[in-house]
Order: sequence, then structure tokens, then C-alpha cells
Amino acid sequence: MTVFVYAEAKGDTVATSTLENLTKARELGDTVEAIYAGSNADAIAATLGEYGVAKVHALDTGDVLPGAIMAAALPEIVQTGDLMIFATSYDGRDVAARFSARTDAPIISNVVGITPGDDIQFETAIFGASKIVQTSFRTDKTKIALTRPKSFTAESSGGSPAEVATISMPETGAAGQAKILESHEEELEGPKLEEAAVVVSGGRGLGGAEHYSLVEKVAGTIGAATGASRAIVDAGWVPYSKQVGQTGKTVKPDVYIALGISGAMQHMVGMKHSKSIIAINKDPEAPIHAIADLGIVGDVHRVVPQLIEALEAKNS
Repeated sequence: MTVFVYAEAKGDTVATSTLENLTKARELGDTVEAIYAGSNADAIAATLGEYGVAKVHALDTGDVLPGAIMAAALPEIVQTGDLMIFATSYDGRDVAARFSARTDAPIISNVVGITPGDDIQFETAIFGASKIVQTSFRTDKTKIALTRPKSFTAESSGGSPAEVATISMPETGAAGQAKILESHEEELEGPKLEEAAVVVSGGRGLGGAEHYSLVEKVAGTIGAATGASRAIVDAGWVPYSKQVGQTGKTVKPDVYIALGISGAMQHMVGMKHSKSIIAINKDPEAPIHAIADLGIVGDVHRVVPQLIEALEAKNS
């Protein structure tokens, strides 16, 4: 069986979610190949090969959204019985859904684990990730899996650069004419949230938008990224780009510090696999304390200023 991974990149840097999926794909099939929409396939072929890709099938879609075009091109490449793995990204979901509709191929979404074998088992999170179930395909058709970021650890296999094969532009009609007119990149201060080794997040327990500065001060002192719970994003205290959780970003830092976050299941889905979790919340029954490696029962407005003072003294 060939395992295909939908590869994504920004410039010449391959997305971490792609590298994670490639690492897992090496365990699942005889051959790993990549599908890529972009003009710089030759530039990323070395990285893809290093993570086990034998061949990358590439198509330059220019300024056109890749969903319809790539979904139309895939049936000529992916054979019946093969497995396709996509990251749960905007482009990944778009291509996967369109490809499924074209070929009647089944999809397993929200995959957080995959166990190799004759009958591959997929771990999927249900009921707000309060339950993990084992799922498998019962079909001879092409199989599609959408994985959550940080479900696997990216590890190089030391392979040589992947062969690049150009995909012919398919006929898509009007569906393949949606163009990207403008792109806006958010200004980033400090580490990128999804990639940071340390994340400091704030929740409703901060009391108000003006108190999010506590999160920023702690993060600035230790060089961490800043995050937030859905509650304060919905309240407009911070932008959506900072949201950690099931409907936000999934993080897996070495240290996750939760300030005034109670620990709703929606939030914990996005951070519970952090290596070490530190929680400060005045409610001793807050769910966040149940998964914290270090839980401090106290008011963030009394505890955090002392924490900042201690960190600043250590750094001085």
C-alpha cells in the first residue's frame, strides 16, 4: 500500500504538521509519496525526502485556491486501496472533502493516533475529546484521514531528496477559478504559538481584557508564546489567533502555563499533551488542576505578580 501525504509549505519551509504526518506514514505503508500544490517543489524535495518521501507529485496552482484543482488531479495518482493523510488545515480540509466527494472515498477526521497493522486503527476524539475511540476502514476504496496537529512527533529518517513529478493541470470548470486576491500575514511578536517550547495562556479568571497584560508579562520574561481560552477570545479580549483548544490551535510545548483557566474540555483538547502543565486558578475544583503537573490554588492577581517579580529577579 502507498501512503500519500498532502504536503504544505510556507516558502521553502515545510509545515510541521506535514513532517508529523510523514513520520507516521513511514510506519503504515510500503511507500510514502507526497502531493503538493506550489511552484517550489524542487526546493522542498530535500526536506520531504529526509522525512521518507520517495516521490512528490506537484502542481503549481498559481494564485488559484488549490482545493478544486488538486481534488480533480488526485484520482489519476492515488489508486484504489491507498491511504491519504491530510493535516486539519484550511487547504487540507478543502482538498480532502472535494476529493472524497469526487471519488466517494470515506474520511476519518479528528485523528489523534494511528496504529499500524494489517487493519490500520485510527484513534479519533469524540464528545469534545472526552472519549477516544478506535476506528478502521471497511472498504477497498481509497481511504482518507484528517489528523489533528501535534498528534505525532516529527522525526527525520535521513532519506535522499524526493523525486519530483509534475501533475498535469486538470479540467475543473468554474470550481477551479477561485483566486487569492490578497494575503495578509499577522505580525508576530515572540515565538509562534504552535511551535513554542513554552506557552502562557490566560482565561476568564483574569477578570478583564486589561488584565491579559499579566499573561504577556510572564511570557515576555521567559520568552514564551501567548495563548488564550475560547471564553476570552469570544469576549473579544484577544484575537482568535491566540485561541488554544478544539476550535483553535493545538499546542504541545515543553511547558504550558494556564492563568485563570478553568479547563473546559474544549480547551484541554488543545493543550493536554504538553510535557508539563502549570495551572493557577482560585477554584480547587477547576478541571485544569486534574491534568496539571503543578497546580496553584490562588487568585491570579495575587500569585502572578509575585511570579513575575521572582522571574525578573532571576533574570537580572
